[in-house]
Amino acid sequence: MFDRILTLFAPVQSYRTPLPPADAQHALGALLVRVAQADRAYLFQEVERIDRILTKRFALSPLDAAKMRAGCERLAAEMPDTDALTAILHEVISQQDREDTLLALWQVVYADGHQHEDENELVTLVQTALGVDAATCARLRSTARAAA
Repeated sequence: MFDRILTLFAPVQSYRTPLPPADAQHALGALLVRVAQADRAYLFQEVERIDRILTKRFALSPLDAAKMRAGCERLAAEMPDTDALTAILHEVISQQDREDTLLALWQVVYADGHQHEDENELVTLVQTALGVDAATCARLRSTARAAA
C-alpha cells in the first residue's frame, strides 16, 4: 500500500513522442510551419496548404502528410535556429529543389490571403541562405501570388 502511495509522488515520466529526424524533408516542413507562424497567426488555410505541399512533394497520403506536419511543428518549435534548418536543405538539395522550396514558402505566405512583413522577412532569409538570386525569388513570389 505504501508503494502505491509513493508512486503518486514519483516524478512523472514524459511520454512525448521523439522529435522527427532533422533531415531535408522535415527541415522543409519545419520551414513551412515557421513561415506560417511568422505572423503569430497559424490559420487553417496555412495548415491545409502545408499538408498539400507535403502530400505532393513527398508522395504522401493526406493522413501521412498531416502526421508529418505535426512532427514538423514540433521540430520548428524545438529547433529555434532557422539557419540550421536552411543549412540542412542547402547541403542536400539541388538548385531546382531550392527554387521549389521557395515557391512552397511563398504559397504558404499567400495561403491565408494576407501577406505579412514577418513572413516576407523569413522567406528572404531562407532565399539568401539557399543561395537563390533575388530575381528568381521575385519570379517565384509572383507565381505563388497569381495562384493564390
